[in-house]
This record gives sequence, C-alpha cells and structure tokens, in this order.
Amino acid sequence: MASKQMVHMNHGQGETSYAHNSSFQSAEQNRMKPLIEAAIVELCSNTTTMSHGKMVIADLGCSCGPNAVALVSIALEATHSHFLWLRQPPPEVSVLLNDLPYNDFNAVVKSLVAVRQIGEPLVVTGAVPGSFNERLFLSASVHLFCSSNSLYWLSKAPEDLRINQIPAYDIDENARRERLPVVAGAYAQQFRKDFTLFLQLRAKELVPEGRMVVSLQGRRSDEPVTESSLIWGTAAQILGTMASEV
Repeated sequence: MASKQMVHMNHGQGETSYAHNSSFQSAEQNRMKPLIEAAIVELCSNTTTMSHGKMVIADLGCSCGPNAVALVSIALEATHSHFLWLRQPPPEVSVLLNDLPYNDFNAVVKSLVAVRQIGEPLVVTGAVPGSFNERLFLSASVHLFCSSNSLYWLSKAPEDLRINQIPAYDIDENARRERLPVVAGAYAQQFRKDFTLFLQLRAKELVPEGRMVVSLQGRRSDEPVTESSLIWGTAAQILGTMASEV
C-alpha cells in the first residue's frame, strides 16, 4: 500500500513540476482525439447504451496539470457536437478522474471547474483516488474509459527478481546484458498479469457495449538497444548511480 501512496508526478506549477514537463504526454493525448471522438459517436448512436440520457466518462491515471482533463474534455466536446448536429438535447454527463492517492488532486479539482462549463445541460465531476489495478467504479456504470501513458506502471516489481535479488538495471554492463532476458521476461510477465487484471476489472465496470480508448508506448523491435531506447538506457544508468549513492 505504501507504494500506491508515494508514487506521483511532481506537484505544483514550478519549473520541475509535471505540469511544465509533460509536452510528450500532451502530444500523445492529441493523437488519441479521433479515437475518442469515434468512440463517442458510437456510444451516442446506440439507443440501448444511451437509453437513460446519462453518460459516465472516466480517465484512468489522469495525473495533474493541463493534461489531467485533456481526454475527458475531448469526449465532452465530441458529445456536445454530436448532439448539436442531431439537434437533440445532450445527455447529463459525469466526469471522473482517477489516479493514485498522492496525486496532486488539489490542482486537478481546479481544472475540473472549467470542465463543468463545457457540456450542457449538466456536467458533474469528481476525483477517484486509487489504483486502476483494483475495482474503482460500480458495476456496469461507466460508458467510456480513457487512459494515456499510464498502463505501463506496474502494480509491483516482478516477484522472481525480488526473491533472487536481481536488480532491474545493473550498473555492471556485462552483468546487465547477461541478465537481460531474465529481467525482460519477468517484467513482461508482470505486465501481462496486470493488464489482464485491468481488462477484467474494467469489463465489470463498463456498461454493455461501452467503450475504452487507451494508449501506451511500445516498440517494434525485440532488440534491447535500439535508437528509440538509447535514451532510456542513459536515464536508467543515471538513476542507478543516484540510487547507489543514497
């Protein structure tokens, strides 16, 4: 439980805050826009799903800063535009933002004030602190889940590595290369477990024929060192050195 409480992005609006250092994440969210808009059109066109004139939209791993409300804002604007085109009153919408408990929810709540002004006739908002590796919402209650650059955060380090005292990144290059298949395999297995659980939980929380739009980074090559991964190797080496000096 301690890890769930401690992990968070840098709070506030300072130079080192997440709010001022999240342009990469913002670009990824922009690429999700057509997918979210398409999901909204599909939802709003389904008379069974929208039979009660209400919609619940949830962002999993919202973090803080301007990115926190970006995805739900896209969904709200798409909903409003679709019903304006239909010349029909839009549904009442509940927007729920989720992240771990130590996220800067004070800043998130301030951002939600602007979100409430996007939709008509009614948009209610709320924060849902907790891990998305657990149940967060009522059964069959959410119409649209969104998540960007969050699902590769694992619930825990692989148990096999912990038991055998194998570090995720060894400063010794030879040892690191030798252990790479074991380390990569352990993390891949943990991701499969977490992602399978994530899908099972969301399946319970989605309304029938609900939608989910998620994005996460990947790579095409199985090679441990590629042009795109060099920066991560450098960052890992720096972090490993810092950790050894603590």
